[in-house]
Amino acid sequence: MAKNLGVFLEQLRSTETIVEVEQEVNPADFEVTAILRKLEERALFPAVIYNHCRNIKGEASALRVISNVFGTRERCAVALDLPADETGFPLSSRYAERTKHLIEPTVVVKQQAPVKEVIKKGANLDLSDYPLVRHHEMDPAPYIDMVICLKGRNQNFYNTSFQRNMYKGPRKLGLFMAARHNWEICRTYEEHGEAAPVIIILGHHPAFYLGALNIQPYGVDDYKVIGGIMNEPLNVVESETWGKNFMVPAEAEIIIEGEVLPGVKETEAPFGEWPGYYGPQRLSHVIDVKAITYRKNALWQDVFVSHRENWILGGIPKEGEIYEAIRAYVPTVKSVHFPFSGNCRLICYVSLDKQEDGDARQAALIALAICDFIKYVVVVDGDVDPFNEGEVLWAVSTRCQPQEDTDIIKCVKSSPLDPSIPGQSEGSKMIIDATVPKRKAFAQRTKVPQQVLDRIRLEHYIDEDIILSLPKYTDSLRSC
Repeated sequence: MAKNLGVFLEQLRSTETIVEVEQEVNPADFEVTAILRKLEERALFPAVIYNHCRNIKGEASALRVISNVFGTRERCAVALDLPADETGFPLSSRYAERTKHLIEPTVVVKQQAPVKEVIKKGANLDLSDYPLVRHHEMDPAPYIDMVICLKGRNQNFYNTSFQRNMYKGPRKLGLFMAARHNWEICRTYEEHGEAAPVIIILGHHPAFYLGALNIQPYGVDDYKVIGGIMNEPLNVVESETWGKNFMVPAEAEIIIEGEVLPGVKETEAPFGEWPGYYGPQRLSHVIDVKAITYRKNALWQDVFVSHRENWILGGIPKEGEIYEAIRAYVPTVKSVHFPFSGNCRLICYVSLDKQEDGDARQAALIALAICDFIKYVVVVDGDVDPFNEGEVLWAVSTRCQPQEDTDIIKCVKSSPLDPSIPGQSEGSKMIIDATVPKRKAFAQRTKVPQQVLDRIRLEHYIDEDIILSLPKYTDSLRSC
């Protein structure tokens, strides 16, 4: 059976609880995100299905909403066919391995495409019939915050990315794009005075969305990359609007088809974005919606933007791909991590077994070149676990002299959503070398003799029930 959201949820139910809300909610009145926030306050991050939702008109919607699918790294591990406890670098490494194996999509006929079970276009199409989610207090309207896909003009490649789409009317969305691959595709259409075909994909297997966030070069076909990440061909079918000239994911829950209008920009935002701040109001592209197709019992998938699932989803693909890029030049790199403290985007930790003093800065420069989100790169030795932020900060505190081991690079392309550089696309970057120097003496790290640690069994000295009753403090330095 082809991978899709339903298949994943059935797999997930065998290992954890999926919360199903039976009481009616109004997604456009913040009720979906309020429930997620209440769960978050208790450090709970389950996938949540809202079985009875109102649409933008305030009427009962035929579709349900699902959110927080990416709320834990355990779920992402399962999505990539790993054990649920493989949540550290093995998860990122699995992702990187699969990006190397592009798989051609499989074309299916309309009758075999679940996403074609319901088709709405023309007078039958009205986005206000659906349960769009309004996320944060200052958002001026409900938003769709899932993956969009465009196809290169007169080129046979598809490009996917998460972008926000503001509800502006029954057949109208406001699309914000940073100046990356999809923005460039739109620009090439606009140069010729043409509308750019675009689809929005709401609901699919989590591996699909992880694959959609790859950082491959411009022109690589993301449908093939996604197939590699899913470890099976992506099933695609002809679109309603453009036929075989634009293929769409056949196993999706919902597909919205539209065109990005050339030369048209309208006010969009503010919108609560991934850094935890509102992105400013600006002029953004406009989508003229042409069709919407979906499964009969479709789940309208949403991401709780600027919260944990948003961060995890963005971090895992970057960890694996940046690791592979660094390894090509610094083969002793051990792992890469994007911590929650930097929204899994702005801070990057790299660990390596340094052979030369220049290795640390070389690795950091590669990371900065691969991902323009990154503001700080901290490089640590291989005895420091980059997934334990306490250890990383300990290394910064004890192995780094600011005047010698930090570098600031000015006027570099940065994320336009970074609130510290409002209205600009150029910022500065910092490299912190928190590794032990190779060419001068340095104090030895303390440690208990390994042969004694291997010999001692804690349960021989302390009752197991007492051990289990003790409070856990996760901020300890595990390897000290």
